[in-house]
Amino acid sequence: MDITVLGPFTAAYRQSSFVPSATKPRQVLALLALQADHVVTVPTLMEEIWGEELPRSAATTLQTYILQLRRKLSAALECDGVDAKDVLVTRHGGYLLRAQPGWVDAQEFEKLAASGGRALEAGDDRTASGVLGQALGLWFGPALVDVKVGRVLELDVIRLEEKRMAVLEQRIDADLRLGCHGELVPELSVLAARHPMHETFCAQLMTALYRSGGTWRALEVYQRLRSAMVKELGLEPSERLKRLHQTVLSGEEIPDHRRSAMSHARAMARPAAA
Repeated sequence: MDITVLGPFTAAYRQSSFVPSATKPRQVLALLALQADHVVTVPTLMEEIWGEELPRSAATTLQTYILQLRRKLSAALECDGVDAKDVLVTRHGGYLLRAQPGWVDAQEFEKLAASGGRALEAGDDRTASGVLGQALGLWFGPALVDVKVGRVLELDVIRLEEKRMAVLEQRIDADLRLGCHGELVPELSVLAARHPMHETFCAQLMTALYRSGGTWRALEVYQRLRSAMVKELGLEPSERLKRLHQTVLSGEEIPDHRRSAMSHARAMARPAAA
């Protein structure tokens, strides 16, 4: 079985799709897929489909949607003689979609993101860059880009997109520590343009430019961010950005944040003098 939610929504068994075309059953399957191997309660499914405006026939209609999904599943599973009820399972108070490891791309993304994060914390930047890059490579557009999302799925989509951004920041951090400054400038220039008030992308672009000899361009990046923040939010950049700006102005070396963090951790762990 292969289920993708990190981009267009697909769900297939041996190349046979079981994604319904109707909007509401599609939402139900998407929610069950994102919560694979966990029971999704009937009230949660109803909230996703109808919000606060529940029709009188909500319970019956939901059962109809589940029946439709099982029919689609049965057609896909027919070649192996698997019962759809063993895959889309009824549990007390809700339903559960069974999925083996590797079947749902969102679960693979979370797994790779956690592994890459651990490698980054351990200082293994090359492994971190590779594994986090694999995680990002699972994305083919905004999550569930072709599914109408209700209040429940909307929160899942927001969480996934925030996680994607965090993983991207981590992968770039790893690449900066590996010395890939010039190679990162084009990617970071696009990210900074798309997210003009994103301080981390700004800091990473400033670092990449400064370390590859583009001091004046690094200063320009800071000024663009500051102008955007003052104009749109009435706020100045954070102290972290201001310190980075001063470092670039003074021509000093930009510290490696990992080494700084490790030094701080060692200092905190050192016993106090008697």
